[in-house]
Amino acid sequence: MRRYHFLLSLILTIVWTPSGAQSQQNAGTLTDDGAWCWFSDPRAILTSDKRLVTGWVKKDGSVEAAQMDLTNYSIQTKVLYDQLEVDDHDNPAFAELPSGEILCMYTWHGSKDGILWQKTDRMGNIQSFSKPVVIRPGIETLLPNYPRETYTYANPYYLSGEKTTYSFGRWIGYKPDWIKSTDGGETWGEETVIISRQPFDPGNRPYVKYSSDGKSKIHLVFTDGHPRVEPLNSVYHCYYENDAFWRSDGSRICTVDELPFDPKEATVVYRASSDSGRAWLADIGLGEDGTPYVLYTRHPEETDHRYHYSWYSTQEDTWIDYEICKAGRWFPQTPPGEEEREQHYHGNLTIHPSRPDVIFLSRQINGRFEIEKRITADGGKTWDITPVTTNSEYDQVRPYIPRNTDKNDPTLVLWMENKEYVHYTDFDCRIRYWLDH
Repeated sequence: MRRYHFLLSLILTIVWTPSGAQSQQNAGTLTDDGAWCWFSDPRAILTSDKRLVTGWVKKDGSVEAAQMDLTNYSIQTKVLYDQLEVDDHDNPAFAELPSGEILCMYTWHGSKDGILWQKTDRMGNIQSFSKPVVIRPGIETLLPNYPRETYTYANPYYLSGEKTTYSFGRWIGYKPDWIKSTDGGETWGEETVIISRQPFDPGNRPYVKYSSDGKSKIHLVFTDGHPRVEPLNSVYHCYYENDAFWRSDGSRICTVDELPFDPKEATVVYRASSDSGRAWLADIGLGEDGTPYVLYTRHPEETDHRYHYSWYSTQEDTWIDYEICKAGRWFPQTPPGEEEREQHYHGNLTIHPSRPDVIFLSRQINGRFEIEKRITADGGKTWDITPVTTNSEYDQVRPYIPRNTDKNDPTLVLWMENKEYVHYTDFDCRIRYWLDH
């Protein structure tokens, strides 16, 4: 069976190739049954020995992990939780620890059931993932002051300078929270609410993307809330370092003991207006010098999604912002006679973790969402374009470059192919890959 699986993956690598790809042999399918959201990350990582580790939600609701050896493209999978819930928000996120163990975290969507974590052995083999452990932090200390318990998303990051693992999600209070561990995830400290409007609003839910240098900093880029709810949904940036949160210019917002802070206390990346449109997030990356780069969308109309590339200039003390392109409309397949429930589900885009001049995006071309590689040599003003897929039978969406990809590594991009996607609880998708040498 293992030999058959290996031969099958080789056949798929040779036979299936995105039209227009420069590298014809290094493309294929990771799974014929998997979907993911884009707010539980890193949803894919490269390990220190250059294996891909990733995961998804199957159409029966099972949470599954996978690893691929990039030398021979052999693929292993392991079900982490059988039939957890049919919801693509539940995809696992991963962090490699100094011990060689891989930590995996995920949640149900909007439930009180809690956060799940699992770990591999020190070899990082996904077949060794432990049984899931459920935790519900904050229910005694935070819930009285932030009276809404709902666990969604998990974003684990390890900081070597602190020897601490942090995990972020939308938990107590319907707000961005964190928990942290100093023993490799075996135990977790009390939950802390990070961002909250003042006074507390139990219906408001900022959306956050995270990026870490792996040493001392974790960057956060976030919105006021959901674009369906917030008529003027803006984008903000800050970062965590040395027990405090800081604006883009390095001025302090607050210490950890003074959390939470109000969104308006962070640095504005984009101030939404009725003309330019409400925003949503896609990805955040860091330059070699630590400069944060943000990919986000503007929605001047619900059927007109615009991709933007923004980075912080220390010389000008401002965020430099350029429109990349028009991306089309939402990709969910709206049932006839019904109004689309997720009008802001853009095709999505991703940034190279160590080369912020390289992005991959999904945009609507001739009625179909396709994947493109884009490179900028002038900070986002102009872009060289390489099609990765063309004339596709199905929509190609939500690309992602594995975190920990070094600038000297071949660039691996993963994405969803939607055989069917009506809703985040009604989907039939594949996960594709393309290795760009």
